[in-house]
Amino acid sequence: MREKVFLIPACALLAGCTVGPNYAGPPVAASDAVARGTFVRASDPSFRADLGVARWWESLNDPLLTRLVDDGLAQSPNIDLAQARIREAASQLTQQQANQLPSISANGTYLRAQLPGTGLGGGSSAQGGGSSSTLTFYNVGANASWEPDLFGGGRRGVEQSRANVGRRFADLADAQVSLAAQIAQAYVNLRDAQERSRLNAQSSELQKRAITLTKQRFQAGTASTLDLERLQTQFDQTQAQNIPLKTQVDEYLNQLAVLTGRTPGALDPLLTSATPVPLPPAKVPIGDPASLIARRPDIRSAERALAASNAQIGVNTAKLYPSLRFMGILGLGGSTPGAVLDPSNLSTILAPMLSWSFLDFGRTRASIRQSEAQRDQASAQYREALLEALQDAETSLSRFGTLRLQLAQLLQAEASASRAANLNAQRLRAGTTSLIDQLDVERQRLSAASAVAQARAQLTISYIAVNKSLGLGWTELGTPPPAQVRSR
Repeated sequence: MREKVFLIPACALLAGCTVGPNYAGPPVAASDAVARGTFVRASDPSFRADLGVARWWESLNDPLLTRLVDDGLAQSPNIDLAQARIREAASQLTQQQANQLPSISANGTYLRAQLPGTGLGGGSSAQGGGSSSTLTFYNVGANASWEPDLFGGGRRGVEQSRANVGRRFADLADAQVSLAAQIAQAYVNLRDAQERSRLNAQSSELQKRAITLTKQRFQAGTASTLDLERLQTQFDQTQAQNIPLKTQVDEYLNQLAVLTGRTPGALDPLLTSATPVPLPPAKVPIGDPASLIARRPDIRSAERALAASNAQIGVNTAKLYPSLRFMGILGLGGSTPGAVLDPSNLSTILAPMLSWSFLDFGRTRASIRQSEAQRDQASAQYREALLEALQDAETSLSRFGTLRLQLAQLLQAEASASRAANLNAQRLRAGTTSLIDQLDVERQRLSAASAVAQARAQLTISYIAVNKSLGLGWTELGTPPPAQVRSR
């Protein structure tokens, strides 16, 4: 009994020992970008140093787009998949925590045995010169077992599971960021294709009128076959350009349906009618590199993966040391049913078991070195994720500024084409130019308008890329318990 008294504080003392390296946070990386406080490529005057908003798509002022993004975030299988992985990781954490506690189970036993040739009494019969006995046994009791976490391997396992839960929450946020950007991009591409198809149809109509007038002039001997063939070639090329545009419209309709958790074709009645491409706001909040690092979910996921791999080192290191397991049995029993109610039939067993794989020919140390290498890989992956995030942001910001300048130039070209069309219309009314020349000027104006429409779409898509690169598109909710995760 005296040995047991000293055993309990000894176990408690050892349980405070936790082997393996403590997690000290992610490695320092891109410190120059953080110290600078601004993005290198953020030279466009529309950029502001304010932090961006999570629901950035609402700044495009398109209620239908907002509805589609909300539907996608609520119904997409990708979001359901990420949430299911959160529940899985949370269950693993609960299991690791439960492993630190004692395990208790109840049992009841009824045993009846016919033992030939024993002659133990309790009923015997002679047969072939031998005897047999019948034994009956009743028992009820409880079994308990507990393995104290002497060297912290279990605590490191809990630490690892908790880091994996955080990683899965970051993965969910990353899925939301990607999904919102994909829906917005597909929506803008759809509106762009619809607008260019409309302008293409107007251009085709003008070319048809020009061909009709040229045929009349050809019949009157004032136009050549070359003039007619040239216009026919332009018309055929315009018609050919319209065919892939219709295919693109179908592709984007299908893509939007699937991204929002619907079957292809389900959104056709809602999106078939063309509307203008939504434009970015006049001012774009982008924050700074430090806020990007703190906000981007893929960076947070990589950091949590690093924390989990660091904890795994402690899990493997604990296997170098002995483990102690206590097993206890408490039971009441005897040869009659009433014996299970008699306290004098109480039996108890306490069995501490010490085990130690001190000779495993280097297997455990090899697993420790393996987990250390995996920790180093996770550290490198974190630094890579951080640098790629900064590269993504700088490239998106540069592209956005360039496309704004390009759109400004194309708007000037469109304005010039419109003025030329108006001037030529005045000459037509004065009788100093022909209708076919006016139709050609109108076609050039439509071509300039088509280029502007395409540039507007590219600018909006670039705006979407900026917000995605900044890690926007999810709402900070902390790390809720598993009960708050939606289940279907």
